This record gives sequence, structure tokens and C-alpha cells, in this order.
Amino acid sequence: MIADELAAWGTAPMDVPAEVRAAAARHLLDGVGTAIGGLRSGTVAAAVEVARGLGGPPEATLFGAADRIGAPAAALASGALVHALDFDDTHAGGLVHATAVVLPAAFAVGEQVGATGREVLDAAVVGYETVCRVAGAAPHGFHARGLHATMAAGVFSSALVAARLLRLDAARATDALGIAGSQAGGLLAFLHTGASTKQLHPGFASHAGILAARLAAAGATGPANVFDGPDGLYDALATGPVDRASILDGLGRRWETTRIGIKPYPACQLSHAALDAVRDALRQGGGFGADDVAAIEVDVHPDSAPIVCDPARDLARPASPYAAKFSLPWSVAALVLDGDVTTGTYEPASIGRPEVAALARRVRWTVTGDGPAADAPGAARVSLVDGRTVRGAVKRSAGGPDTPLSDAQLDAKFLGNAGPSGEGVIALVRGIADLDSLAPLLTALTRVRTAP
Repeated sequence: MIADELAAWGTAPMDVPAEVRAAAARHLLDGVGTAIGGLRSGTVAAAVEVARGLGGPPEATLFGAADRIGAPAAALASGALVHALDFDDTHAGGLVHATAVVLPAAFAVGEQVGATGREVLDAAVVGYETVCRVAGAAPHGFHARGLHATMAAGVFSSALVAARLLRLDAARATDALGIAGSQAGGLLAFLHTGASTKQLHPGFASHAGILAARLAAAGATGPANVFDGPDGLYDALATGPVDRASILDGLGRRWETTRIGIKPYPACQLSHAALDAVRDALRQGGGFGADDVAAIEVDVHPDSAPIVCDPARDLARPASPYAAKFSLPWSVAALVLDGDVTTGTYEPASIGRPEVAALARRVRWTVTGDGPAADAPGAARVSLVDGRTVRGAVKRSAGGPDTPLSDAQLDAKFLGNAGPSGEGVIALVRGIADLDSLAPLLTALTRVRTAP
């Protein structure tokens, strides 16, 4: 069974290549930054409040605060915080936000058991491999069924991270994976409303995964056929072709951890190639403005169009900041007007701007392409009122594994989310493998949160 083999690998001693550990540390740094940005924005304050209210034994630090609460509750909050701004990383093959379901369990359970930084980092690598492979076995299959792949696959990642840090044996870890499968879900209904459930999904997955590992440790059992079926994860929750063998293929030799992209824009990743293409057109056209534009046409992948170009929604006048992040026409218009797309682009005051809505109504799209949606090329054609057509194109969006952000760009993104007081955190996360415990890092995070 797949779960047996995945659990055996995930709980065994492993030799992780240096470049894989370095990639994992980069993603943890990005996740810490987006979580601090989420705290500063107050976007998921409800999740933090509920986590604090759940309390529990003082096992783990509530992210960015001095409170110590139960590890599952702490992971509930940090999962929501990492994903609060939709600025966290994305694995193109599985279309999942990997760090949002890896960091919460790794930090919460790692602190609970007093793990070293190296142990936390290795557990994170196990988590990254699990969520990317489980989701990637059914590319776009969960989304096509109306489910958020990050939560559907993320429960398994969090469960195996927790199982490793709790030092469960392979049999108990298999049970944890089986139990986690009964908690997989995450409806995409939020796409049609202003609801905040998408931001909560990674918190749900992280909380559920830790509970699954604890239940397994206490003697509860889960189905070892959770991936194979019948009536397993893919039978129940995915649509389209499923390559189950890919979950184990090259495990421990081919590292999906190095194939996760880091976002340069705080918007749905499925819009990024088009945004980069429009940015390229702006450069080619010498910096035209909104008044110069007669129409903009962008290419959109077939799997992306229903999510970022859904005509059933008012794409020119999004109902909420989160809806704006999932409107390609609105985001393109904001890019042309403002010259960039930042966290401020999606502030409540920004999304109501009539000039952005007016330009968004002149944005059209052509559905084209194949392969993974999150790794698709981008193309834009801008028709100007003077009769010229300006074209822009990119082979793929920036920040992915083949066009990665530099360390300097990642540090700048981190400080943009965390503020200048976060400078000291960068070195601690990059050097996490050398820490005797997470205590110095958690203390530094508390200082960042309380800085003026």
C-alpha cells in the first residue's frame, strides 16, 4: 500500500541533500514572513482568537505572541496566518500552498517535543514531499471536483510531519495517514463569495493532521488503502486521471521540495504568468497608462480560467479583497494603473477604485495551453488608442523553480511582510538546521510582532 511505504520513508532516518535542506529553509522563511504579514493585516484575526481560546497545555507558541497553547490549536492559527494574504508559496504540479500546511505542524509539534532545528527541518522536508506528491498525483483533480487541493492533500502532510516529530513507528504513521484521509476536504465555494474559508483551510489541515497523529499514537487505526482505494482519497475527492505511482516514484532521490515556487505577487498564482506578460508589455511599450489602453487580451490556461476569469462573478468590481486576488482582469488593471501588484493593491480602499474597474472591463482573455496550470507561459496583447499593439510574453511566471527569486529578492519580500524589525529572523530561519531548539527563533518572532 502507498501509505505503508510513504510512512516508512517519512519516519526513517534520512540523508537529505544540502540543496534540499536549503530549499526547505527558504520556504520556511517565506512562510514565516507571510504569517507575520497576516498578523499585521488582521485578516485572520478570528482564527488567532479561536486558537487562543482553545488553549490547552503550554506546548507551542501562538505564532508571533507570547501565549503558549496546545500544539493543534497553535497550528490552526499559524496555518491560517501563513495563507492569510495568499502570498505564500505554490507547487505547480500539485497546485498546492505547501508551506501553509508544513510549517504549522513542524513548528508546533517541534516545539512541543523539544526538537532540534535539524529535526524540524527534516520533518518539513517530509511534509513538502508528501503534500506535493499527493496533490501532484491528480493534477488539478481536486479543484475540478470543487475542492481546495491545499487542504485535501495538506492533511496528509501535517499528519506525517507530526508523526515523525512524535517519533511514531511506521505502522502508527500509516494509521495517521489513514485517519487524516477522513478529514480531507476544503470547498471552493469561497470563490463565489467574500468568505474567508480559503484562508482557514491550511489551518484546518494542520490541526487535523496533528490530531490524526495523536489519535494513531493513542491506538486509533486508519485505512492503509487511503490512497490506493477502493473508496480512498482519489476515488472520493478527485476528478480525472490519477497517477498514484508518482507518489512513491523516486522518493528520497527526486525532491519536489526544490520544485516549489515563491510568489512575487499576493494574488492567486494562476494569474501570475499573465501579470508578468502585462508587465513585459509595459516595458516594451515604454510605460503606457490606463488612458492609452483600448483593450488588453491575455492568454489563460484552461484550468486557470474557471478560477481567475469566472464570468459568473463581477470580475471588474470584486466583492472583497480576496475576490480581487482571484480576478485576473482586476489584477491586470491594477498593475497597469499602479505599476506593481503589492499587498496594498488588495486593501479594502483599493478594490473599490472606479478607475481600476473601468480598465478591468477592457481586459479580455483567450483560453489556451496545456501542462500544469501554475507553470504555464504568459502572453499579453495591449491595443492602444493610437492604433499600436504592444505585446508581452514570459515562458513562465517569476518565482518558480526555473525562474527563482534570488536570496536578496526573498529577503526583500520577507522584510516587506515583517517590517525592518524582522532582519534578525532571516539568519535564524536560514540557519535553522544549526539551532539546538526553536526557542531563539520563536523569541525573535515575538519581538517582531510587538515591534512598533
